[in-house]
Amino acid sequence: MKILIQNGRVIDPASGLDHIADVAIAAGHIVAIGQAPQDFEPNKVMDAQGCIVAPGLVDLAARLREPGQEHEGMLASELAAAVAGGVTCLVCSPDTDPVLDEPGLVERLRYRAEKLHQSRVLPLGALTVGLKGEVLTEMGQLTAAGCVGFSQAEVALPNTQVVQRALQYASSFGYTVWLRPQDFYLGQGVAASGPLATRMGLSSVPVAAETIALHTIFELVRSTRARVHLCRISSAAGVALVRQAKAEGLPVTADVSINSLHLTDADMGYFDSRARLTPVLRQQQDRDALRAGLADGTLDALVSDHTPVDADAKALPFAEAEPGATGLELLWSLALKWGQAEGLDVSAVLSRITSQPARVLGASLRDLQSSVGQLRVGGVADVCVLSTEGHWPVSPSDLRSQGKSTPFSGYELPGRVLATVVAGHVAFEA
Repeated sequence: MKILIQNGRVIDPASGLDHIADVAIAAGHIVAIGQAPQDFEPNKVMDAQGCIVAPGLVDLAARLREPGQEHEGMLASELAAAVAGGVTCLVCSPDTDPVLDEPGLVERLRYRAEKLHQSRVLPLGALTVGLKGEVLTEMGQLTAAGCVGFSQAEVALPNTQVVQRALQYASSFGYTVWLRPQDFYLGQGVAASGPLATRMGLSSVPVAAETIALHTIFELVRSTRARVHLCRISSAAGVALVRQAKAEGLPVTADVSINSLHLTDADMGYFDSRARLTPVLRQQQDRDALRAGLADGTLDALVSDHTPVDADAKALPFAEAEPGATGLELLWSLALKWGQAEGLDVSAVLSRITSQPARVLGASLRDLQSSVGQLRVGGVADVCVLSTEGHWPVSPSDLRSQGKSTPFSGYELPGRVLATVVAGHVAFEA
């Protein structure tokens, strides 16, 4: 199919491109940015006047709930949510049922995703068998099956020796280990330590749960030189440690969730289970440090932390409710909201959800390496058309995700996703 996107403001943070131009697409690839070839006869013309034409968004943290938890999200529903949010490439967690610790499971997931012709799915393989923290998985086989890295998801590793061995092995073969820094013993609470958690009588998670884990990870990275991606930093102290590690030259990257970027523990209200999240929401000083850390490049990427949760699992007392919130369809608007508050231009905002996360993935992308997160003639046509004007109300019933729970319900958010093209196929159009 041949598609011509006309009159849009084409922004590609990876190359610095920012001007009004047409984008011509044929056979799943971008054939021109600017003047389309004279013999180009499109099957579909999209008028993007007054809108932004950007690379498809890249989300480094999404749970698809399949296999094993289909009551909370089917692959089809969550990938439909992804393209509605402009996300053309997403990284999914290995904590499915069964766990993604065998090549056959990874291949099956990728095959099912490819058959849907929507957002591209990049699985993380389990770091240890069954995520039990004891025996390392066969990383080579999982990489051959399509895994872009290895993770323990939300299951913290209490045995430092296992972490060390995992990093040694990953370093030897150039794999990236994705870790959410949280101490196994200190991270068992449901709210951030502070006056609010004390008044509400909720078990709490101190900042030390994150900083202790970060110190341990950084010591192991110094000795192994393994590449580590730090998932969803949540505290001011954590941002400061990441900044120091990068200044030292350690091979680490980090991201932050849209939830932590915009919300604080005060958003728990009167035990509102929609704000029962992982990582826990912290105080305003932490939120402010996260916003500044994303702006100055200490934190590399903004992620949706998409976690669809069944309504029944949220209709429980706060401490018993399942943590998580839907986020794929909110990523662009919440990124834009942050950028507007920080006084950043649109290109800088887009970089945190396109080129920067693609850089985190790096060599793991293999054949897609030169296309994901950027607009390039000859590259795969993953493109989205975005608006920055106006506001829209977040209504759970309008979300395409099977999980309807979000702490942003009722918010008026800026910007919309108007169309999403994945590999030259129009996967979503508003």
